[in-house]
Amino acid sequence: MYCDYCGKQATTHVKKTINGQTTELHLCPQCAAEHGFGSAFGLDLGDFWGSLFSEPTKKSIADTVRCEDCGRSFREIAELGKAGCPTCYRTFYDRLLPSIHRIHGKTQHTGKVADKADDSLKKKRELQTLREELERCITAQEYEKCAELRDKIQQLEEKGGETA
Repeated sequence: MYCDYCGKQATTHVKKTINGQTTELHLCPQCAAEHGFGSAFGLDLGDFWGSLFSEPTKKSIADTVRCEDCGRSFREIAELGKAGCPTCYRTFYDRLLPSIHRIHGKTQHTGKVADKADDSLKKKRELQTLREELERCITAQEYEKCAELRDKIQQLEEKGGETA
């Protein structure tokens, strides 16, 4: 195969499908670099992960504060893209929170509750889910559903003594 732009030997082959239309592009190393298809399609994963965790205004602090358990600095966590241990999350909480929110869209785990978890945790999670659903129904003006959710929330709060 030859480069679609300059006619040299192609080493990069790109296949795109957009709205059911598939196109192929064959590029030599120079043309691939010019069009942003260099190493990993122009994406340096180290820079990518580092940019997600970077805080340019606090670079000096990132190197001086270290996790007491594993010894990693915030800069090392940013470069690796992962924390060294659970204590890292407590040590660098204020700096990791914006990055976690940016990556996941939320900062609180919303997955399943373990079967072994106590009932209060299960009730708390169920109340939280019902309240979120209630907010969605209010926004969508689904008032009958809102009334049902309100009643369910009140029943759970009366059983467990939980309040908003």
